[in-house]
Amino acid sequence: MADSALGFSIPGRNARGRVVRIGPALEEVLEAHAYPEPLAHLLAEALVLAALLGSTLKEAGGQLTIQAQTKNGVVELLVADYKRGELRGYLRHDADRFAEAPADPSLFALFGQGYLAITFDQAITGERYQGIVPLEGGSLAEAAEHYFVQSEQIPSLLRIAVAQDDAGRWTAGGILLQHLPEGEEGRERIHVRLDHPEWEDVRMLGETVTEEELANPDLEMDALIWRLFHDEGEIRVLPQTPLGKGCRCDPVHIRQVVGQFSAEEHSEMADSDGIIRVNCEFCAKSFPIEVSDL
Repeated sequence: MADSALGFSIPGRNARGRVVRIGPALEEVLEAHAYPEPLAHLLAEALVLAALLGSTLKEAGGQLTIQAQTKNGVVELLVADYKRGELRGYLRHDADRFAEAPADPSLFALFGQGYLAITFDQAITGERYQGIVPLEGGSLAEAAEHYFVQSEQIPSLLRIAVAQDDAGRWTAGGILLQHLPEGEEGRERIHVRLDHPEWEDVRMLGETVTEEELANPDLEMDALIWRLFHDEGEIRVLPQTPLGKGCRCDPVHIRQVVGQFSAEEHSEMADSDGIIRVNCEFCAKSFPIEVSDL
């Protein structure tokens, strides 16, 4: 499957993992915005990260949101989220500052002093869990690893790769490896130990994965898992989770929200033709509403 996530576990090493690859879905998201190449690459990383984390949600209606923000960088806001296998994302940037940035800008060059927020919204209980960490490291993946260390306190390895072929088509992939927590009450948390050799073996194997392998649409994800961990005694693979581009903007809902404003506010929002235009940042669509119809 071109757009999918595949979970697996290595019982003998108390480790779990997830591999993600997106192609057509990524193309759909990027085509709606026509970002410069470095910014398209950044958004692709964010979408892979959202898929890696979001596809771990146990509740079908849960949502995972990635948000990176700064006040003094080229990229002012980056958002990507996952819900029911659907991915969406966008970013806002300062065109003048981007023109002054290096040809291959680093994460710091794009954001400056920014932060990364990862939010899990539970569908059944309505509870929200959020972790916020500084945007540190050479990539969005490295910044997310800091999140796991600080917020979840689980040893983790995260790698993300983005590629564009000669025809300009985008493909991106990623892998997330984690050591399984061993409980809270009466047992020592894994992150406080000085050594845990089982995890170190898995981490070293995971670090051998290449960017080409992650973003190669011709390499099946289960084949990639086997290539990395075939020496382990047992690998359990879960059913694949299909992924796709999806936006939840609803013309009916938008109309209902606009209709709640007063007639005076409608006049202020409308253009010279008497039309209120509501834009969706995610899908870059405009929804025109005639004031006379409200």
